[in-house]
Amino acid sequence: MTMRHTTKARRGAAAAVLAAVMALTAAGCGDDGGGGGAGARASGKASAPPGEAKNRPQDQPPSGAIGEMKGPDGIAVAITSVVRDEGGFVTVNGTLTNGGSRPFNAIHWLSKETEMKSRSSVSGASLVDASGKKRYLVLRDTDGECLCSTGLTNVKPNESRPVFAQFPAPPVDVNEVDFQLPTMPSVHVKISG
Repeated sequence: MTMRHTTKARRGAAAAVLAAVMALTAAGCGDDGGGGGAGARASGKASAPPGEAKNRPQDQPPSGAIGEMKGPDGIAVAITSVVRDEGGFVTVNGTLTNGGSRPFNAIHWLSKETEMKSRSSVSGASLVDASGKKRYLVLRDTDGECLCSTGLTNVKPNESRPVFAQFPAPPVDVNEVDFQLPTMPSVHVKISG
């Protein structure tokens, strides 16, 4: 029972951190297409004009991002922060954007674990510490839910949604990792905090 309450508290803390990061991103970026503002979350619509993602240089992450993954069918994930907290966790925050012509469902990003309840989520994400040769998987709570974004269904063309995933933290001397999602190329990111 104590573990369940602790996990719910951690989930609440992760949600609070995500809300704070998204608010800061929206305040700092204005309407530059970051897609992380409260209006974009509430309406489900991207704040970026259609086609903006196609005009970006391929090797440059979008404004405010520390890395970007571009996958099939115009799907992109811009990583906005990778933060280590004092509780021994690392939270990855970003924005999923559908730059394609069809609705996107994140079913291929699901963990292969059969007990996982979350569908259309980023539960299959991982952090890789190449120097330590370790892979860290998304944390789960006692109810079988991932500590990550879920319900990533019917993401319409030109729509953006905030995403996050929480992992066990690598050792404190590890400050760079690769963030991976199934079907997407990995992205090398720095851990802050």
